[in-house]
Amino acid sequence: MSNSSGTFHYDKDSDGIVTLTMDMSGSANVMNDEYRELMGDAVTKLEGDEITGVIITSAKKTFFAGGDLNVLIAITPENAALALEGVEELKSQLRRLEKLGKPVVAAINGSALGGGFEIALASHRRIVLNDDGIRVGLPEATLGLLPGGGGVTRMVRLLGVQKALPLLMEGKQLRPERALQAGIVHQLVETREELLSEARAWIKANPAPVQPWDVQGAGVPDLKFGDPNSYGLLGAAPAVLRKKSHGAYPAPEKIMAAAVEGAYVDFDTALKIEGRYFVELASGQVSKNMITAFWFNLNEVNGRASSSGRRVAKLGVLGAGMMGAGIAEVSAKAGIEVVLKDVTLEAAQKGAGGLEGITPTDSDDDLAGCDLVIEAVFENRELKNKVLAAAEAQALPDAVIASNTSTLPITGLAAAVPDAGRFIGLHFFSPVPKMRLVEIIRGEQTSEETLQRALDYVRQIGKTPIVVNDSRGFYTSRTFGTYVVEAITMLSEGVAPALIENVARKAGMAVGPLAVSDEVTLSLQLKIHDQTLADDPSLVSDSPAYDLIREMVSLGRTGKAGGAGFYEYPEGGRKFLWPELTTRYVKADAGVCEQDVRDRLLFVQALETVRCLDEGVLTSVADANVGSIFGFGFAPWSGGTLQFINSYGVQAFVERADYLADTYGERFRPPASLRERDSF
Repeated sequence: MSNSSGTFHYDKDSDGIVTLTMDMSGSANVMNDEYRELMGDAVTKLEGDEITGVIITSAKKTFFAGGDLNVLIAITPENAALALEGVEELKSQLRRLEKLGKPVVAAINGSALGGGFEIALASHRRIVLNDDGIRVGLPEATLGLLPGGGGVTRMVRLLGVQKALPLLMEGKQLRPERALQAGIVHQLVETREELLSEARAWIKANPAPVQPWDVQGAGVPDLKFGDPNSYGLLGAAPAVLRKKSHGAYPAPEKIMAAAVEGAYVDFDTALKIEGRYFVELASGQVSKNMITAFWFNLNEVNGRASSSGRRVAKLGVLGAGMMGAGIAEVSAKAGIEVVLKDVTLEAAQKGAGGLEGITPTDSDDDLAGCDLVIEAVFENRELKNKVLAAAEAQALPDAVIASNTSTLPITGLAAAVPDAGRFIGLHFFSPVPKMRLVEIIRGEQTSEETLQRALDYVRQIGKTPIVVNDSRGFYTSRTFGTYVVEAITMLSEGVAPALIENVARKAGMAVGPLAVSDEVTLSLQLKIHDQTLADDPSLVSDSPAYDLIREMVSLGRTGKAGGAGFYEYPEGGRKFLWPELTTRYVKADAGVCEQDVRDRLLFVQALETVRCLDEGVLTSVADANVGSIFGFGFAPWSGGTLQFINSYGVQAFVERADYLADTYGERFRPPASLRERDSF
C-alpha cells in the first residue's frame, strides 16, 4: 500500500487480522490526494482478501490530523463541483470500509481530529490510548467548515441530534476520558501494547458487527418523522443559534441543517446532503478567513524559533490586583515559583488566594533570586518607575524586567532600570487565566536575548505570543481604543446606544463597545487620554467622545466597578443600558444608518492596524490578525483586522473608507500604502 512517498502498512497475522498502519509522507497523516490513493488501494485490497478483521492505527505521533487545509482553502465556487467529487470519493471509501462484513477497529494512539475522527467513526470499535495529551473530535466549525467525511451523519445517528449538535457546532476537542463519557469512543487502554491486543480480542469476539445506522429500521435516536415531541427541539434550536452567532457564522447553521435534513432521509442520502453543505462552506469566504487566522497565522505566531533555552524558575509579580494575581496564577500552575508583592501583606495574600506555588509578600527582599520580574501596578509612570527600580535591585543580575502596561511606551519605562536591554513589555489580557494572548513589546534598547527569553516564558505558561515594537498603546490597546472611541463618538452624534451595541455584536465583536468601556472604566480611559495629552498633544484626536466621557464621569458614572456607567448594574439582576443616554444624547435625525454604524466600528480598527504596520509597530500580518482576534475580540469570522481587508477586497475597502472619511472624518482616510496594495 504505497506510492512514491507515503504508505499504509498492510500487515496480516496468522489469525487473518490486518493491521493497517497509516504512515503518510510528512509529519502527520492528513486527508489529501495521497490519502485518497492510499486508502482507496487499502480498501480494495481488504475487499479482495481473506481476512477476519482490520485494525486501523498510525505510525505518527498523532492518529490522523484531519483535512489538508492547503487543499481546502483552495476550494472556490469555480472548482466546487470537482471538490464535491473528491469528497464523495473519500466518503465512499469509508462506507466500503464499514461495510466489509468484517470487524474494523480504530486503535487511536494519538489525537484524532476532523477527518481523522471520521475514519474512527467509520470503524465498528474505537479504542483510545488514555493519554491526557490526546484529543478526539470534530473541530471543523472552528475553521468555518463542517465535518464533510461523514462526521455529521454518523454523529447524529450515534448520539441523536440533541447530544451531537453541541459537539459538532462548537467543534469540541475531548480528552479520552471525556470522549468515553460522551459516548463517541468505546474503550480506553493504558498502553500501546494494550491498544492492539484489545483490538484483536474484540475482533475475535465480534466476527460480524454492524454499524448502528445500518441496523434494519434504525434512525436518529431523538428525531422521528411526524413525532410532535421533536418539534420543540426543531423550533427552538435555530433561534438559540441565531441569538448566539447573530448570523455571522455560516458553519453552525449548515451543520444544523445537515443534521436535521439528514435525519429524515436514509443514511447514504444524508451523506450526500452533508457533502453539499461542506463544499458550500469550503468555497465560501468565511472559512478562508478562519483557516487563514486560526491555522496558518496561528501556526506562524506559535512556531517562532527561540534560541534562549531558558525556563523561568522564579518569577516576581509586582501588584496583586486582578492582572497581577492572574499572571501569578497562570505562572504558578505552569510550575514556576512565584513571589506576589503588594504594598501590604494583606493585599498580596488576597491576590494569591491561597494558591500553591505563590508566596505573598510586602517586602522587596523576597524578590531575591527572581530571573523574571513583571510589574502589574496602576497605569501611572511614577509608580511603575518606583516599584521597577526597587525590584530590579533585588532580582538576579541578568533577570528580565518586564511591565504589563497596556499603554505606556516601554522605552520610557526602561529608564527605571540600569540596563534597558533587559527591559521588555509583557502585556496580558483580562481575565489572564482565560485569555490566551500575550503581547510582547520590544523597546528601542531591548536585547534580542531578552526578547527570546520573553517568548520562552510565554510558551512556558501556555500562552500565544505576538511581538510588536514600541509605541503608545502598542498594537492591541491602540487599535481597540479606536473601536471604543468610535462608538462613543457615534453616541455623541445622536446614534442610539442600543443600535451601537447590537450592531457591534451582530458584526461579530466579542463585546459591545459601550459595555467594554464600562468594564475598562471610563475614569481610566480619561486618565490615559489626559496622560497622553500631557506627554504629546499631537497623539490626541479632537474626538467629541472624551467630552462625553468626562461628562459621564462628572455624573459619577465611572463604569461597572463604580456601579454605574453606560449601563445600570442592578444588584442581583442583569445590566441594562442607562435610559438617560437616550434622553441626553440620542437624536431622531442622527443620520447614521445601520451599515455605516457597522462599518465605522470595523473599518476604524482595520485602518489603525494598517497604520501600525506602516509605522513598524507591527512587523507581520500574522501578529496583526492573531492579536486582533485573541487580544481584543475582533470579529473571528473575518480572520482578523488585515484579513478583513483582504476578504473585503483592498480596492473596494479603500473606496468604502474614502466614503466614510468624506462623511464622518479624516480618521477613515486610507493611508497611501493601502492604495498601492493588492493584499496582505
